[in-house]
Amino acid sequence: MNDALQKAGISPTLTVGEVARRSGVTVSALHFYETQGLIHSTRTAGNQRRYARTMLRRVAFVRVAQRVGISLAEIGNALAALPSDASPSREDWSRLSMSWRAELDERIAQLKKLRDTLDDCIGCGCLSIDRCKLRNPLDRLGAEGQGPQRLLVRRVD
Repeated sequence: MNDALQKAGISPTLTVGEVARRSGVTVSALHFYETQGLIHSTRTAGNQRRYARTMLRRVAFVRVAQRVGISLAEIGNALAALPSDASPSREDWSRLSMSWRAELDERIAQLKKLRDTLDDCIGCGCLSIDRCKLRNPLDRLGAEGQGPQRLLVRRVD
């Protein structure tokens, strides 16, 4: 493919600025992604970064996964399982997104529960709200763990 690009007068690599413009990500974000091992570049003789065009799809993959709430660590683990010199494919995305489904479902349930009780109480048992339905006399819920116990959605494995 590189030969075909060069014959067409198109560089097989992109500068950091070109990747930033094409991907909608700031240059500093690209540098950060690179330090995290999510993307990689080569260096010119003048020590300038050059990115293979496949990095555009990797950046898009990172942005979409982040947007749905996947941590950079999880994204990095997913990308580490793919060839570093190839773009993630539709099949790659499908497989990886399925592995994140249970966690996303749990987050959705948590957010729905929070949304439905947000105007009344945050579930902390603080007794500071005069009409709190989630009173917690003698901190009974403290034995169940830290945080807002009545709002936590328990994962069933």
